[in-house]
Amino acid sequence: MSAMKTAAALAALVAAFIGHRFLKLNEMTLGSREVPLKHLHCQYLKNIEYGAEDLTIVRDGLAFISTGLKGMLTFSDDPGKIYILDLLHPKPSPVELQIKGQLDLNSFNPHGISVYIDDTDNSVYLFVVNHPQHTSQIEIFRFVEDDTLVHLKTIIHPLLHSVNDIVAVGVERFYATNHQYFLNLKLTFLMFFLGFPLCNVVYYSPDEVREAASGILFSNGINISPDKRYLYVADFLDHEIDVFERLEGEQLVHVKSVDVGSLCDNIEVDHKTGDLWLGCHPNGMKLLNADPNDPPGSEVIKIQNIHSEQPLVTQVYADDGHVIMGSSVAAPYEGKLLVGTVYHKALYCDLK
Repeated sequence: MSAMKTAAALAALVAAFIGHRFLKLNEMTLGSREVPLKHLHCQYLKNIEYGAEDLTIVRDGLAFISTGLKGMLTFSDDPGKIYILDLLHPKPSPVELQIKGQLDLNSFNPHGISVYIDDTDNSVYLFVVNHPQHTSQIEIFRFVEDDTLVHLKTIIHPLLHSVNDIVAVGVERFYATNHQYFLNLKLTFLMFFLGFPLCNVVYYSPDEVREAASGILFSNGINISPDKRYLYVADFLDHEIDVFERLEGEQLVHVKSVDVGSLCDNIEVDHKTGDLWLGCHPNGMKLLNADPNDPPGSEVIKIQNIHSEQPLVTQVYADDGHVIMGSSVAAPYEGKLLVGTVYHKALYCDLK
């Protein structure tokens, strides 16, 4: 009888634990969250139909856009592409960049991107996270005239096993986020279900490759401060932006975490002000379900004075999915705002 009571007690404890973890999973994914609408004057970007998962704007107003990511949700079989958008043009329209070099374009599956400009000769390098056949590798391109990317190098390394985003800090040096610890999806779900913070940031150079930061629940977007002193990492499921200081020898030290109250994806940094702009998902369950009758919403968040004792976190834009679904990135430029998505359209908005 005592053995039966013990077994029943254990079963009750296990059931209670599982129930508790499902509640925590709903909290992590913000599965019950609804956001009120907060719109701007926006228009859709031409040619962008199946996602602009990441984008970045350089100082001269050129925006590079990564499109056509194939992940858990895919709505097009076409290979991914990179577009460029001249924000100084009176009527900016994305132009597809031609890619030259030894790269299999049929399996090109671009994700996070980063631009590095070499101070010695002003050469522009584009770093792209690529997932051919759902693997992870980094492609380095040089941007040249006539809307062309010249492929220079492919980087593959065991530590770069599930890369989400990247920030370049040299011609062949970068930091990258791994958003999974396990390659097996069932083990990955179990890790998130149990709340184990096993994701990390990896530093890569031709001389060394190593883990630079760890203990992150879901490391997503990454970017760098204008003075190159700090790195910012979006912990997607913790609803936080982690701030790291870069020390000598490319060591990273965690400084603080800033709560954003949303599932924030990619991070863009205003070159002039240092403000962080975040493309976020108000409700992760809706993002995964992608139900056209109850579509995933979009949210743009700005963080001002992130290094102060009281950073200012502001919601700039919010939609219930009937205008734009699954916002993953937002970047400002001279009173304008670009908003990209995981698998939907992209917006060009007026902030004024």
